[in-house]
Amino acid sequence: MKMKTVAVAVLAITAGVAFAQSVVTIAHVGPTSGAIAHLGKDNENGAIMAVEELNAAGVTIGGQKVTIKLLTEDDAADPKQGTAVAQKLADAKVSGVIGHLNSGTSIPASKIYSDAGIPQISPSATNPKYTRQGFKTTFRVVADDTQLGGTLGRYAVNTLKGQSIAVIDDRTAYGQGVAEEFSKAVVASGGKVVAKEYTTDKATDFNAILTSIKGKKPDVVFFGGMDAVAGPMLRQMKSLGIAAKFMGGDGICSTDLIKLAGDSIADNQVYCAEAGGVEKGSKYAAAKDAFDKKFKAKFNADVQIYAPYVYDATKLMVAAMVKAGSSDPAKYLPALAATKYEGVTGPISFDEKGDIKGGALTLKTVKGGKLEELAVIR
Repeated sequence: MKMKTVAVAVLAITAGVAFAQSVVTIAHVGPTSGAIAHLGKDNENGAIMAVEELNAAGVTIGGQKVTIKLLTEDDAADPKQGTAVAQKLADAKVSGVIGHLNSGTSIPASKIYSDAGIPQISPSATNPKYTRQGFKTTFRVVADDTQLGGTLGRYAVNTLKGQSIAVIDDRTAYGQGVAEEFSKAVVASGGKVVAKEYTTDKATDFNAILTSIKGKKPDVVFFGGMDAVAGPMLRQMKSLGIAAKFMGGDGICSTDLIKLAGDSIADNQVYCAEAGGVEKGSKYAAAKDAFDKKFKAKFNADVQIYAPYVYDATKLMVAAMVKAGSSDPAKYLPALAATKYEGVTGPISFDEKGDIKGGALTLKTVKGGKLEELAVIR
């Protein structure tokens, strides 16, 4: 009897230790290798910062003190690697996933997470299809390409006065999606798309397509793709004597574009839109500035684009667990869907598809070798 009592006591103590050391595992996925590793690392650092702050402050879920553990995975911006990583995380039964960065990886991965019942919040995938598949587990905290591409298309015609516009895309889900929405808005605004060309997200030589475009005499060239391709493209445009305005979505709206393009960018030649943004003078501006300073101090690097959106996504996912009193995806998913969260990027709540309500867009140009904000639009 005594031995049984001791065994029960030991079990109780062991259970108490397990209770006190409970771990909740969430994952971040992005391309931390390959041509856009600088963007993937930027995103990953946002997640690292959020988790470190959460653990330092202390997190209690359902009356239980927990430690948040972050798993970081690299999808190399490759759809096949993205689905392999998603399956790995589903098998590991993580409580949630922040990512992926690209639409081309987020969309196929979302089916795997949906089948496993694991909530997924992308901080940067903008292709509309991502949230239009009917999955209850799929969310994003930025505006989509319908808004982003449409805004840029209207801006090209109405503000930049573009009459003949050439469009290039990199054949990825993101590049095609944003280019298509841009083209629609150009035509609807009375502009003319005089050329449509295609490349890949790994290409470095654009002379053939740019020579073809030059013959059409465009005043605006739009590129649906990422900064790693846009930088060399701008260099080759300059060498071919193409002085057109150059536009793109959030994929080119980074400080690395300026490094990659070198002295090929004239002031007010490049225009881009970032899916997100905080209005100057708003109550969120101070929080965003403070985030940028903390990020710089911690990682000795400036924010590229989406680190603050990853940071907010990570914190709001944990906030939903706290509100639901559980890290079980099935139990906290309704709280996540109904979230009303005040982040450093602004207010976050989701519509029935999982899209952010009233998502912001920030229009920028390059001036004096730096990205300069033109306007934040909601």
